[in-house]
Amino acid sequence: MTDPNAPTTDSSTEESQTDATVRRADGEFVRGVSRFRSHLGEDPDFAPEPHRYHLYVALNCPWCHRVTLARNQLGLEQTITMDVAFPSRTNDDDPVAANLWEFNPGRIATLTGTALPECTAETATGKGYRLVNQIYQAEGSGETSVPILYDKKTKRIVCNESAEIIRMLNKQAGALGSSLSERDRPELYPLGADKSQLRAEIDALNEQIYVNINNGAYKAGFSSSQKVYAAAFANYFQTLDALETRLAWDNRKFLAGPIFTEADLRLFPTLYRHDPVYYLRMKLNGARILDYRHLWRWLCRVYALPGVAASTSLVHCRQGYFGRSGNTVIPLGPVYPMPYPEAYGHPELAAAPCPQQSTLKS
Repeated sequence: MTDPNAPTTDSSTEESQTDATVRRADGEFVRGVSRFRSHLGEDPDFAPEPHRYHLYVALNCPWCHRVTLARNQLGLEQTITMDVAFPSRTNDDDPVAANLWEFNPGRIATLTGTALPECTAETATGKGYRLVNQIYQAEGSGETSVPILYDKKTKRIVCNESAEIIRMLNKQAGALGSSLSERDRPELYPLGADKSQLRAEIDALNEQIYVNINNGAYKAGFSSSQKVYAAAFANYFQTLDALETRLAWDNRKFLAGPIFTEADLRLFPTLYRHDPVYYLRMKLNGARILDYRHLWRWLCRVYALPGVAASTSLVHCRQGYFGRSGNTVIPLGPVYPMPYPEAYGHPELAAAPCPQQSTLKS
């Protein structure tokens, strides 16, 4: 049973590193481990206070999307500041190195032919860094990833593990200056002894979703082994089948019942990207989410919640995923039955029955 007095961490924050070197050599994509793991309100150096903390994100990154979604859902947009990196990382001709996240609001996106208005300069350190890795280097780390939760007071990184960031934002939302009253603010991971069964259900969903959907999409798209890809493909769609059945069983609104929880928040970024990006880029062409009646309606239901549409950008997603792969030409579709993300406003589009499980097994 989860201890309600220590709810910040969970068992589905990272991938096992057992035999990681061998697995990578065999063609498997193995996600690394985040090294900064302090917690607001638990570490005495990082007291939860309004206007003290800052997020570094890239809107195309699904792990960042978890965090921006939590920030918006919890009413923290005005009290936790945020910088947004360009969705494509640095090119081979960069004076420092290729494949690094950069803050470059003037960089032109190949998809639009213009700068992206959401992109910002780096504002929290006082140094005006161009590259995310410079923020890490200032603390003697060689990491390069986003998201980062940063303390503007001590000029230190608090945490760079997305699952732990959303958990601590939920726990400390009031102290961080949420604009929402406690009554109106969602409990993404409800506390209290009376909610232990719900937490256990969320934990089980998180494990299933992280392994087979969130990280599974990357194993399908970025592993170079056909065998690894085939297993990830099968697990991904079998899990979609299970989630479709779960929603259909009692026509529930959200994964754990009538309220939006952390499990929904963690599933949404991957499913939001599936039809317009992952179907092609991650080779997950077994079915669209639009082909799953209940999952599509769930996706539209979440998209309609306050702050959800503003938590990311499909322009950034398309630019980020396709702009640095193959010949860098970015697909313009899908446009049928209507373009995305506009389609997420139309739950009625999912009129056909969901695919049969037997057609999606490897």
